[in-house]
Amino acid sequence: MSVEWIWWIAAAALIAIELVTGTFYLLAIGVAFALGGVAAALHSALEVQFGVAALLAIVFVVLAHRWRLGRGSEPPLRSFDVGQAVRVEAWNADGTARVAYRGTTWDAEPATPDVPRVESLYIVGTRGSVLVVSDRRPAA
Repeated sequence: MSVEWIWWIAAAALIAIELVTGTFYLLAIGVAFALGGVAAALHSALEVQFGVAALLAIVFVVLAHRWRLGRGSEPPLRSFDVGQAVRVEAWNADGTARVAYRGTTWDAEPATPDVPRVESLYIVGTRGSVLVVSDRRPAA
């Protein structure tokens, strides 16, 4: 088996694994290996083949990393609970409360320490399954 086929088989294996992971890094290295195979097909010395593959792998991985950072992610969707009113059933000694919302009782904590201990509050966020409440309805 000639050297270029070893490069191309390694490139195909990396690209196949990339299809499972979806990170684009193995794709970048696989393309660099394929171009190392092109260098082998042009009868370059083994050192040149490794140099081409290594240099292009570094360049392509950096480009893939910058591309992924540039894409960013969409901000998480705002919870449909935010802005809804809740009725306080009891205040606990530690400043948290039990509130009635959607037909059951929930743990709630004030958004700030100065939230008054009134009977009706608004959900301004969540921390896990704990509702964060305030006396002011959040802006839409």
